[in-house]
Amino acid sequence: MKIIRFGALGKEKPGVLLDNGEKIDVSAFVTDYDEDFFGNEGIEKLGNWLKKNKSNCPEISKKERLGSPLARPSKLVCVGLNYAKHAKEAGMQIPNEPVLFFKSTTAICGPYDDVIMPKNSEKTDWEVELAIVIGKKASYVDLENAEDYIAGYVLHNDISERAFQIEKEGQWCKGKGCDTFAPLGPFIATKDEIKNPNNLELWLEVNGERLQHSSTSDFIFNVQEVVSYISQFMTLLPGDVISTGTPFGVGLGFNPPKYLKPNDVMELSIEGLGISRQYVRAYK
Repeated sequence: MKIIRFGALGKEKPGVLLDNGEKIDVSAFVTDYDEDFFGNEGIEKLGNWLKKNKSNCPEISKKERLGSPLARPSKLVCVGLNYAKHAKEAGMQIPNEPVLFFKSTTAICGPYDDVIMPKNSEKTDWEVELAIVIGKKASYVDLENAEDYIAGYVLHNDISERAFQIEKEGQWCKGKGCDTFAPLGPFIATKDEIKNPNNLELWLEVNGERLQHSSTSDFIFNVQEVVSYISQFMTLLPGDVISTGTPFGVGLGFNPPKYLKPNDVMELSIEGLGISRQYVRAYK
């Protein structure tokens, strides 16, 4: 199943993207894709409900905005330097354990929403990433059971302001949590749709130029490992998002570096997770 949210910012409603490309409104069954939905077998229940009620669901207009495919989660945890070639281009050693940081949940936006360069930004960068959506409360999860805690997967552009992230004192969150810095979607694919999350093609283009093109097979720590690892340090709640890192080809890694400018267009994709597109706008 592919789940979506649609409608005006802050007023999104739940929907489903069908295999034929049609989008249907399922708000007659569920009010939103949130912690309660994911934590109470919502995906399975929705699938069963659709078997009887799909034909009665209103079709969603193609003109409707798509929002983030899940309601604001309790946290968005990110893994840094999780591709071997990306660690190399960043001039950093391959980590012995996953590098963790948080993005603010207020950074989450829709897959086609504008990305706003923050005030005083100098070095806004792109990062195509596979993100995991947690399906049930997870604490001290064994590696062999990690997949049981996954609800699905979603495309994420981990926008980063490198001057804020690296050149200012303190932690990376300064350059990671700005408004609009976490476009998610266009949809969440339930885990049955993604046969092997550790071997997916992913790419990102800026103004039509392909700058990132790799595979999750270059992971240092795979999907199951990061779910298990993070759960040793914090409880993951249903609907929480884990972003698994980006491959080589970010702006920081070029010589000289390349950074986003107003009116640039980013387009990105992961195999099985659709395509998203964001226009870059200056802060006003």
